[in-house]
Amino acid sequence: MRLWQQEEYIVRKWNCFYILLLLIISGCGQNDDPASNSDNKLTVAAAADLVPAFNDIGEKFTEKTGTEITFSFHSTGQLADQIENGAPFDIFAAANVSFIDRLREAGFIVEGTQATYAYGKLGLTTLKDSGIKLDSLEDLKAEEIVNISIANPEHAPYGMAAKEILENAGVWGEVKDKVVYGRNISDALVQVETGNAEVGLIAHSLAMSQEDTFDFLYIDEELYEPLEQSIAIIEGSDQEELAKVFMAFVLEAEGKDILESHGFETPEGE
Repeated sequence: MRLWQQEEYIVRKWNCFYILLLLIISGCGQNDDPASNSDNKLTVAAAADLVPAFNDIGEKFTEKTGTEITFSFHSTGQLADQIENGAPFDIFAAANVSFIDRLREAGFIVEGTQATYAYGKLGLTTLKDSGIKLDSLEDLKAEEIVNISIANPEHAPYGMAAKEILENAGVWGEVKDKVVYGRNISDALVQVETGNAEVGLIAHSLAMSQEDTFDFLYIDEELYEPLEQSIAIIEGSDQEELAKVFMAFVLEAEGKDILESHGFETPEGE
């Protein structure tokens, strides 16, 4: 072997050794914790009643893990439709378990990830300074009540429950012409806040977030099917492990405390 060939061989050999050393060092520096990866981002589809609670949960989770969370808050039915049409969500937190069930049966949910995280409650909601005082659903018949705001029952679980309440209370026939529909439960509350409706059948979680603005009267829970709220990971998510970490946070002590502070009931013994 000539001298120049020997030198070239030695250079190539050392280059290979250097590259191998870098790979070893890089591999040793990796962290298996999914929440500590550089690409720790999650996209969460969440029912509109969760805006205050999930914003708080997201803030706490980001503080703990550095994860960047993007929330998409809409009615549960609209979000379910988006998922069926390929929307790139990692997690879906629905306001009614039936929508998660539907997606799971159609193959859109990662097997074994579905869980109940909360139970929602509805109440009659009015502006504190409106001068309107309600004691029961019968009061909705009063002439001073011109518009009653509920979420659209075609795709919003809280709207479905609101209509069910009015029917079971025996007042639907007399008040149905007063009913105005919000795109979701947040929009229904806005109609009350802006004076476009004197009263709304609103999620406690939303009214409670502005308790200085609204009066809230609980509605008998026997008048509507329980609003069992379910969460799951979406099939095809490229952040499945990180999504599991977020779900665990929602379902365990700190997440449950936040949900309860926003007026939700959480499952016992889970």
